[in-house]
Order: sequence, then C-alpha cells, then structure tokens
Amino acid sequence: MVIQILAIVVALGLLIFLAYRGYPVIIIAPLVTLLAVILSGGHLLPSYTETYMTYAANYVKSFFPIFLLGAIFGKVMEMSGAAASIAKTIVKSLGSKRAILAVVLACSALTYGGVSLFVVAFAVYPFAAAIYKEADIPKRLLPGTIALGAFTYTMDALPGTPQIQNIIPTNYFGTDTYAAPLIGIIGAIMVFTGGMIWLEHRRKQALAKGEGYGEGHTNEPESGEQQNLPNFWLSIVPLVLVVVFNFAFSRSAISVKNWYDGTMLKETFNIADVSSVTSSWSLIVALTIGILAAMLLNVGRIKVKLASGLTAAAMGSLLAIFNTASEVGFGNVVKTLPGFSVIQNWVFNASSNPLVSEAVAVNVLSGITGSASGGLSIALEVMGSHYLQVAQTVGFSPEMLHRIASMASGGMDTLPHNGAVITLLAITGLTHRQSYKDIFIITILKTVTVFILAFSASLFI
Repeated sequence: MVIQILAIVVALGLLIFLAYRGYPVIIIAPLVTLLAVILSGGHLLPSYTETYMTYAANYVKSFFPIFLLGAIFGKVMEMSGAAASIAKTIVKSLGSKRAILAVVLACSALTYGGVSLFVVAFAVYPFAAAIYKEADIPKRLLPGTIALGAFTYTMDALPGTPQIQNIIPTNYFGTDTYAAPLIGIIGAIMVFTGGMIWLEHRRKQALAKGEGYGEGHTNEPESGEQQNLPNFWLSIVPLVLVVVFNFAFSRSAISVKNWYDGTMLKETFNIADVSSVTSSWSLIVALTIGILAAMLLNVGRIKVKLASGLTAAAMGSLLAIFNTASEVGFGNVVKTLPGFSVIQNWVFNASSNPLVSEAVAVNVLSGITGSASGGLSIALEVMGSHYLQVAQTVGFSPEMLHRIASMASGGMDTLPHNGAVITLLAITGLTHRQSYKDIFIITILKTVTVFILAFSASLFI
C-alpha cells in the first residue's frame, strides 16, 4: 500500500514541479496520470481512453460554453475600451490618497460583472500603475492589490458572481450561483477588510522607510493606452446586464427552468432534473446579452478588431478549459487507484464536520494543481456525492456545501505555480521575489476565512 500511495504522491509532485517550470498542463497531466497507473500496477490504455478522456470530455461538455462566452465577453469589454474606462474612472475618482482602495474596487467591479481575471489584470494595470506612481506607493505592492480585488471574494464568495469557480458546484449540488448568500457576503467582508488592513500596513511600512514607487521597472504602461475610452456609465451597462439577467434567469418568474416542458427534457435530452442545468443556461443567456451590449458600446472600434479579438478569445478559452479538463481527467484516474482510498479516508477523517472536510479537500487539491477550477472540479468529481449524501443525512442545505467549496477553491490555489499569479507578475513586470509575499498573505487570509466560516456555519446545523 505504501507503493500505491507513493505512486500518487510522485505523480502529484511531478505535476506541480513541471507546471511550475512552465510545461503545458494539457500535455503533462496525461503523462503523470499514466505514470501513476504504471506505478500502481494498473491498466494503462483503458485508464487513458475510458477514464481519463471520458471525464475530461464530460467536463468540456459541461463548461465549455461558460469558458467561451466568458472569454468573449471579457475580450469585447477590453476591445471596446469599456473595461479600461471603468478601471480609470474608479481609480481617478478615489484619487491617489486612496490608491489601494481604488485599485481593489476597480478589479472587484470588473470581476463581479463577469470579466475574466486575466482581462481585469490587463485592464486595470495601466491606471493602477499611474496612481501608485502619483501616490509614491511601491510598485511591488500592486500585484497583491490586484489579487485582492480580482482573485478573492468577487471570484467565488459574493452570491451571483459569474466566474467559473461559482458555477462548477452547481453541477454537483443542484444549486445556483446565489447559493448561501449570507455566508458568501460575510466571507467577502472578512477577506476585503483583512486584505485592506494588510496592504495599508505594508504601504505605511514602506512610507516609514522612505521607499517610493521605485525606478528601473519593466513593463511600465504607456499613457496612450488611456485615450478614446467610452463613457463610464455606458461602460458599466454590460456588467449590470450580466448580473441582473443571471439573477432573473436563475431565480425569478422568467427562470430558464420554466422555458421547457420537463417531460420533453427528460425523454428527449435525458435531463431528469432541470435544476442541474439552470445555472449554466441562465449564465449562457446573460453573458450573450452582455456581449451584445458591450459590442454596441463602440461598434466602430470593435469592428476593426473583431475577427482577431474573437480568435484570441476562442483560443484562450480552449487552452483554459482543456488545461482544467486535463486536471479533472488526472483526478478521476487517480481516484480509481488503490492508494487513493487511503488519501480519501484521510481527507474524510480530517474532520467530522463535513464542511471542514470539504474545505480541506478543495484547498489541498487546488493547491496541488495550482488551479481553483481544477482543484474544485477534481474534489467534487471524487467526493461531491459523498458530501451531498452527508448533507442530506445531517439535514443541512447543499447551498452551504456550494459556498464553502467555491470559496475554498480560491484559497491555496494561488501558490507560486498558479497560472494567474505568474500571468499577473508578468503583466506588472515584477517577480515572485518582489511581490509574491503579499499575494501569499492574501491567500492565507482567504484560506483561514473559509475554515472560520465552515466551523461557524456548522454551529447552526
């Protein structure tokens, strides 16, 4: 059994190491999966074609429309100048005296409105760098500030956020994106408050030492990027439409679950419970409306870049979903190996509290894969049905499982090998040595918040 466990540990270690070194997950995930199978004495080809590829394909089938439409929406918001307009207005309105708060709020508004994390970083960075320079705040604090606004509470805590980390649990728990709103809002307030206290503490430390913005930085934004932007109030319309219609199509009288006859869905499309697809359908329609609205903001500007922009968005969405699907395939092969039962029992027995156990599982797997969506998907594929069964037995709402799982995915995922962290540092022209400390503190803050919420929520079960 030691060898069986070691096979999984070696495979996981290689996945982390190679991903950190920049090797593509879409290639290394199946390779380390097959290595684990060989070391475990399993059946190589059936494990690859019938388990790995089946689960990877099922993941693509379930979430590709969200990845694609989310990427297109973010790209159209970028091409129209709307994303930059929102970021610039918020940053300039609050001014250099509240530079950190301005950047956090700008990132939060864009992320909660449905713009992808990567597009948010690109859109906010020019204005954030300018206001940090004006306020003489060290540039090295900028990645942590952007991470707080874009990679935390608006990604997975606030109810209704259209980010994929809030969509994935709906497929496993029959919930929607507004699950456990009170827990999500409390968690968001805790993370926002704690993050702001830390960043302001760091700013004051630098001020006391006489450290300013710094010199010799790379990737400094050009002022020309701030020209010819659409009106702020028009720019936020697509974001508002996505949020409003996502809610309307999820929880109102015009919900998509009422659009089709239940008997027809069951007999023709094998959809036994329409609530299992309601969240995906509502977000698909909401994002489509948002895309059309964003395109109408600046038709002339978008028309010139539309073909290349759509191509870039499509390619980006393909890479993102296949990377995640590869990790899902890896997780589902690993769960069939003999050694996994020991690991699974350890996770289950980490706490008798199912919410805490779930938070442990999602955090560990998100940290291992360096991906919130990847770790979340693996954890729920492997153990989601178990947690749901426990919830039904104990008598508490699956909505709490949804919110804790979603928030836990945004905890330890931002370890150094995380793709979003690496991209953020590249955009800002900074290194792990310069800026990762602040990102890590915010990561720890988010993780601690999840466990506090999990313990506290259990008191009311």
